[in-house]
Amino acid sequence: MRGLLICCLVALATCQSLRYDISLNPKKRYEYRYEGMVNFGLGMPDLAESGVKITCKAKITGVSEKNFLLQVSDLAFSEYHGFPGKDGYEASPKLSKRIAAQLIKPLMFEYNNGHVGDILASAEISTTVVNIVRGILGFFQVTVKTTQRIYELEEIGIHGKCQSNYAIEENMETKDLNITQVVDVTNCREKAAMYRGMAAAVVDKISKERGESTVSTVRYVYTVKPTAEGGLITKAHGLEQQHFTPFNVKGGTFKMQATKEMKLLAVSDMAGVVPYGTLESKGNIVYKFADVDNNFPIMIQSLEDPIPKAIELIKRLAEANIYHIDSKTTEDSMKVYQLMRVIPYEGLDTMWKQFSGHPEYRRWFLDMTVEIGDAKVLKFLENRFKAGDLTPTEAWHTFLMAMEHLKEDLELVEMAKGFLGMPFSKSAIYLWHTVVLSYGSLVYKHCAYHTPCPVTVVQPLLEMAMEALKSGNKDDMVLVLKALGNAGHPGSIKTIMRFLPVAATPVDLPLRVQSAAVQAMRLIAERDPRSVQDVTMSLLLQKNLPTDIRILAFMILVDTKPSMALVYTVTTHLLVEKDLHVASFAYSYFKSLARSRTPDNHFLSTASSVAVKILAPKFGRLSYHYSKAMRMDWFNDDLLTGAASEIFMLRSAASLFPTEIMTKGDFHFIGRILQLLELGVRADGLKELFSSSNPMFKGNFSFSDFQAIFNVLRNWEILPNDKPVMSAYSRVSGQEWFFTDISKEVIRNILMAISPSAGKATLLWTAIEKLQRGTSWHYTRPFLVLEGRYFQATSLGLPVEISKYYNSITAITVNAKATLNPAPTEHLGQLLTSEISLDTDGFAGVTKDYLVFYGISTELFKSGCEMKSKVPVAVPWKFSAKINVAEKRFEMDFPPCKEEIQLVSVRFNVFAVSRNIEEPDSVKKTPIMPTALDSNDKGFLKNASVVRPESQQIRTPDTWHPNSKMCVKSNIYGAGLCMDYGLTRQYFNELYPLYYLIGDTHMALKIVPVKTNKVVDKIHFEVNASPSKQPVNARQVLEMLRTLSKEAAQQENLSSESASSVRGSHHSHSGIFMDFNSTPEPAFIFKAFAMSGNQKPEGYNAAMYYTPTANIQNSQLIVSQVGENTNWKMCVDTSMDVHAVTEARVKWGAECQTYEMSMSAAAFQLPDSDKLMLKAKVHLKNIPENMTEFGTRIERYIPGVALVLGFHQENEKNAEQEVSASVVVASADSVDVTVKFPQYTVHREAMSLPVTFAGFQEFQQSITNATMDGFGQA
Repeated sequence: MRGLLICCLVALATCQSLRYDISLNPKKRYEYRYEGMVNFGLGMPDLAESGVKITCKAKITGVSEKNFLLQVSDLAFSEYHGFPGKDGYEASPKLSKRIAAQLIKPLMFEYNNGHVGDILASAEISTTVVNIVRGILGFFQVTVKTTQRIYELEEIGIHGKCQSNYAIEENMETKDLNITQVVDVTNCREKAAMYRGMAAAVVDKISKERGESTVSTVRYVYTVKPTAEGGLITKAHGLEQQHFTPFNVKGGTFKMQATKEMKLLAVSDMAGVVPYGTLESKGNIVYKFADVDNNFPIMIQSLEDPIPKAIELIKRLAEANIYHIDSKTTEDSMKVYQLMRVIPYEGLDTMWKQFSGHPEYRRWFLDMTVEIGDAKVLKFLENRFKAGDLTPTEAWHTFLMAMEHLKEDLELVEMAKGFLGMPFSKSAIYLWHTVVLSYGSLVYKHCAYHTPCPVTVVQPLLEMAMEALKSGNKDDMVLVLKALGNAGHPGSIKTIMRFLPVAATPVDLPLRVQSAAVQAMRLIAERDPRSVQDVTMSLLLQKNLPTDIRILAFMILVDTKPSMALVYTVTTHLLVEKDLHVASFAYSYFKSLARSRTPDNHFLSTASSVAVKILAPKFGRLSYHYSKAMRMDWFNDDLLTGAASEIFMLRSAASLFPTEIMTKGDFHFIGRILQLLELGVRADGLKELFSSSNPMFKGNFSFSDFQAIFNVLRNWEILPNDKPVMSAYSRVSGQEWFFTDISKEVIRNILMAISPSAGKATLLWTAIEKLQRGTSWHYTRPFLVLEGRYFQATSLGLPVEISKYYNSITAITVNAKATLNPAPTEHLGQLLTSEISLDTDGFAGVTKDYLVFYGISTELFKSGCEMKSKVPVAVPWKFSAKINVAEKRFEMDFPPCKEEIQLVSVRFNVFAVSRNIEEPDSVKKTPIMPTALDSNDKGFLKNASVVRPESQQIRTPDTWHPNSKMCVKSNIYGAGLCMDYGLTRQYFNELYPLYYLIGDTHMALKIVPVKTNKVVDKIHFEVNASPSKQPVNARQVLEMLRTLSKEAAQQENLSSESASSVRGSHHSHSGIFMDFNSTPEPAFIFKAFAMSGNQKPEGYNAAMYYTPTANIQNSQLIVSQVGENTNWKMCVDTSMDVHAVTEARVKWGAECQTYEMSMSAAAFQLPDSDKLMLKAKVHLKNIPENMTEFGTRIERYIPGVALVLGFHQENEKNAEQEVSASVVVASADSVDVTVKFPQYTVHREAMSLPVTFAGFQEFQQSITNATMDGFGQA
């Protein structure tokens, strides 16, 4: 009994001494087997995937109580590329050897209480390899609490500082703990993730509430064995899944699945000390990003000895893209970009010396340099500016692009300040503007990633602003305010206020300066909305301020996304607003915003709809004579994509002419807003010319208004010299990159240069002389339009990357020579009496490459999914032309089409890709959706059954493989236009809408040669716009046509010896019209002939006649086919009476007698009503069968489309072979629409319009006497 008791006590003591908290014994050696793999695809067996796998042994030995060595051995790297269930991993011994070579020496890591501290390794071990080690050590980063079964805590791991959720379960038999750890990697407080090139794309937080484009989950499962020294991990498994789509993850997604396993092989006592040499700190367990800017995910190449490689590629690209664009080489420009980023500054200087003397290589080198993006490019430009060996235009373009692609590091911001003080920066006004504006843009990008942003980065601009204010230089004020607007730094708002009449501060500055100051707050509105709201509200409520300033203040106020309370406050003040321009602009903007569907306006749209209801009774019927704002947008929750467009037109009571017009667009995608192109024009000087005091200008843009505009413009010399006539600006991605002021002096110089009295001293005269001698001009521009990248750590220590690249190469080559007969000798006006002959050939084109990569990307290997799109556009030309201004004749001759010319093509597909630095030229690339359609092929698509791993539920996708080729050919001209396209798609409902992108897509538009009736020497076009000597009536024209058709054969035999005889064929018929006591001549003649030596030409001849009467404006168009045995003609007879009733009759076929249709349209005032009706009718008297068939096919879709658009359908019989429509203006912003078809009628009442119909009162008065009697009658 005593022995049993002793045994129990010993067992109890032993149990109480066992520990579960994870620890390592420094006197032991632990040996583990590790395996980590990651795959990318869509999770469907019949769709291709790619992946990598790393296996190794890991030995851990102690150095001290808290320091341990990690030795990695038996490392093997393998790649997966193929189809699930059909292909396996393939070993890559060369890369395995390369990685293992870095791990010969052991690494050291600190370890205490289940947490990995500092990691130390030899200096030669790359960051990528250390990160792989982090993936192994990540299994030892676990917190065990035996007092709680479920607990949460924030802890540091390979993904950063993230929230972990633990669940513990004890195995009662083995006493082992099974620990499940789930890491919330989506909402980490300090996340191991990084963006590049996305600073200008504003994050839309509300959009993320509607859906994400990327979602990640991480789960670890540990088996922990208790020991006296602490818990020992005997087995561990990790599973990380990420879902990515360009759209909403609620639909189909690309999938990343990363798994890793670790199993304990042995524990033994240490036999001796392991040597480890000199080590340096590599950081803690958190993933560290390598030099990502030098690593392009879409390619892999050796970066050793980059200078000769870059030189060779630049020369090859320059020579291959002179007379055309070699689309096969355009992606080589991406290789150059990568090489340029690893070339040291001394190498750039060497390349410049080699290329600077060769214009073509010089241009390519400078365009490639701008993509370096770090300190090297700034140092290179600094030396160029100091040496002055760039032209101002070269410096402008190179500096602009270099700053656009510059990284946003603080060091680079400090370096960029130096350009603000360089004399060369001020050598040209447009270069100085670019230097200042670009610095502001760099500050904005820096602040996008560093919050709070130090005020020191914007301090140079603040000092420039105060200096401009002190000196009173208005041009400097505008420039620096625009730069502050680009910077968008909240710390600049107090300086900006110095230029505005706020806080009882009197400001006596021109409107254009105050306008620039208000707009300088546009980007601060998002970063410090409260401060901007205070300033803009103060401006808006000062009724004595100019209308323009108050309206601009309101626009910036809206950019702050005001609350419901603030919108209601503004609305209350607008109800008592006396300036109808301010009220009209605010009301129209609120009205547009009330209809907005984009997520960023989710709350503002609701507030705006309330404001509209309050303001509509008072301002709802203001016409377009007042300031207006209009916004149109759309957004799709499934696609997480949308677009918006805004147009602003500012007027004032002092001028009926708009004082400022602005337009801009936004693109919404995956939770971000990218501001596209924005344009603005401000007419300060013109406003004084087109003032409301001008009685001739009514502001309704009628014919009399245009006459008034012309008369006023003739007096432009009265404009002041110290004020710009007009200002214009352009912004891209919210950043202003260009603005200009057009002064009276500029207008005078332009008019003098193109004046008929201009002599030999002008640039135009020099250009004409050069053209007479023969000239050639060539332009090529490579441009990396977009490089947007997102990186995130994975549990394996490999970076998952989502990258978008948009690269283009543009080329234009022009050769031309002109002959002038007679040549001008004194002034340009002599050209008006000369015949100008021009021979030219050349090429214009652009090739665009768009690539999206999703996968693992390191400098050693890459694996993932890649979307690739190539769009080449090419327009070659060769022609001769003759221009005779005096005779109003223009001729062009084209050579016949001898070979196929591809104008535009599109090629698009998504691939599974694998790249390996040991085999850079052996890229594995397989379409994710196989294109093979043969049943014996593994990619056979038809009726493919798919098993989903999650539920084992069988899915059968729909396969769609349309192909089509459409051509329009002419046997007369020997040319045709063909378009062919093809798609390959598989549709899985659970992959919507991602399957839109998966599969091959191609389209091409080509000009092709066609066999002709006779050999074609050239294709001749001619336009003769000589006015008619005497108008004739329609009956004379038709009689003339009949007479001409009878004598066509004889006349053609006599008049087709040459092109000149063809031009004289019309004059040979003058005797025909002697019976009409007039000599009718067409007002306009157009000819398109295929010329064949001395044979009769073939083609078409068109003549237009103007035959007005007292109350009706008539015109006739006669198109005739010229050639043997043809009498095809088309006759178009149009008329419009004084009551705006327009009619047209079209006849065509043999002598215009085979087919006929008529159209009519009119505007009426309804009887006993002031409502305006617009009515149109099409009557199909006799039309070809193909037109009838096409119309029938279209008519089938009309009821469905009408239903979607909110129309009602009435089944009632209407006139046969006739379609009529009527639109009644029901209110200022709605209409009643009725459309009648032969078998039914569709109608809709109160259909809302994006613009108001106010302002039609004047038009109604002009048609008061019009009635509906006789409408549409022949």
